[in-house]
Amino acid sequence: MEKLQFYKGKIEEKLEEKNVFTDALGKVEGLTGVKKIYLFLGAAAVVFLFLVGGCCSYFLANLIGFVYPAYCSIKAIESKQTDDDTKWLTYWVVYAAFGIIETFSDVLLFWIPFYALLKCGFLVYLMAPASWNGSVMIYRRILRPYFLKHQKKIDETFDKVTGLAGDAYDEAKSAAGDAASTYARGAAMASSE
Repeated sequence: MEKLQFYKGKIEEKLEEKNVFTDALGKVEGLTGVKKIYLFLGAAAVVFLFLVGGCCSYFLANLIGFVYPAYCSIKAIESKQTDDDTKWLTYWVVYAAFGIIETFSDVLLFWIPFYALLKCGFLVYLMAPASWNGSVMIYRRILRPYFLKHQKKIDETFDKVTGLAGDAYDEAKSAAGDAASTYARGAAMASSE
């Protein structure tokens, strides 16, 4: 019971911070007379139930993994500090890597019971404002070593792809110019007849 009181106190502390979310909760509290903590816990329970098996559970998990980090990223961009920029860039790199893995393993993941709930928990772990932040840990232990080991090959591949794309663009531009000239000559000949 003591631990519950501790966590309740921590949540209430966070709910007193000034931000868009707590302002909205404050307005609802003013209208209904229900304390912020209970509004938050009720909303969390509804989200949990939807993630367990409600309609749109995958959408909800993705929304949770996107909205708060996107909001924090915009705030980080607009701030003069750089630590928060690095934190949220790290989140998005890990989020993108997870999204790629998820895309290719979706057929298998679909069969895991409560996958949307597990995914949401994982995304919350990635964005957690704590020393055990998952995105930093995954980046440092998995992605960074892999990137550093293969950086030269990755750069060479990107250079080749960029060159090929530039060549394809130049070729398409030339072909479009030729086609336009041919069309213009044909149209001029047709109008002169």
